[in-house]
Amino acid sequence: MKLRLGIPKGSLQDATVQLFARAGFNLYVNARSYFPGTDDPELECMLIRAQEMARYVSDGVLDAGLTGLDWIAEQLGAPAPHIATPEAAHAPVVNVADLIYSKQSFGKVRWVLAAPEDSRFQRPQDFEGGTIATELVRVTQQYFKQLGVNVTVEFSWGATEVKPPVLADAIVEATETGSTLRANRLRIIDTVMESNTQLIANRDAWNDPAKRTKIENIALLLNAAIAAQGRVGILLNVERANLPHILALLPALRRPTVSPLSDEGWVALNTILEERTVRDLIPRLKAAGAEGIVEYPLNKIVM
Repeated sequence: MKLRLGIPKGSLQDATVQLFARAGFNLYVNARSYFPGTDDPELECMLIRAQEMARYVSDGVLDAGLTGLDWIAEQLGAPAPHIATPEAAHAPVVNVADLIYSKQSFGKVRWVLAAPEDSRFQRPQDFEGGTIATELVRVTQQYFKQLGVNVTVEFSWGATEVKPPVLADAIVEATETGSTLRANRLRIIDTVMESNTQLIANRDAWNDPAKRTKIENIALLLNAAIAAQGRVGILLNVERANLPHILALLPALRRPTVSPLSDEGWVALNTILEERTVRDLIPRLKAAGAEGIVEYPLNKIVM
């Protein structure tokens, strides 16, 4: 069995390859090839632009792929139904897993309506009869149609931020932090949609037991790698008499694991913490009587 898996080429590529590595799948990308190698003999990967991924998965060219909710809606006219919903039984593409990561962070991307800072536009209704430039044409048209606002939506081939006010009245553009918009003196007026990466599968592939199991396993490990992001494990030894004080200092994913040591007066603690808290916590643990404190990285947390 070979699972044909689409890897997003472009801005998401590096983040996706790194995520797969943490999940236990090594992808070997060659700048001259669109077919990355992999250490999993059951995977056959292909680099495809995220904008086109949903169509190729829908058509069965790929069994599964990773792309944004935005491009699924743009290509197919609606988000992919989740596998647990009745609609999934008839949809050409099903949403197997939400994967909250992006090119700069582990968060969602917003597609926003933005206009020049010094323009008269204050709300979406102010664009009646105006021109909007965007890559996300279909979604933008649906957005203004739902608001009852007549606009002309033009496809932008890039450098969208520079088009207002000469080439367009406003833009609909993806942003994570808003810094690029601010650098181009654009003001966000409204959020058109939020998007995150999704693992989607072709319905026929999903109905194949072997392929379905493989897709589910990939989803499990990718989500486990995302869950581990920004977290570390910590081991420490503590006298039983100091245990209540130490436990009160530990904000844990779950209550810490407490294990007896050969010396009956001591126990070992093992827990998971947010990495950003450790630099302040370790000195406090040491001051409270903890010994043998070891911090270690995490690749995956299976919830």
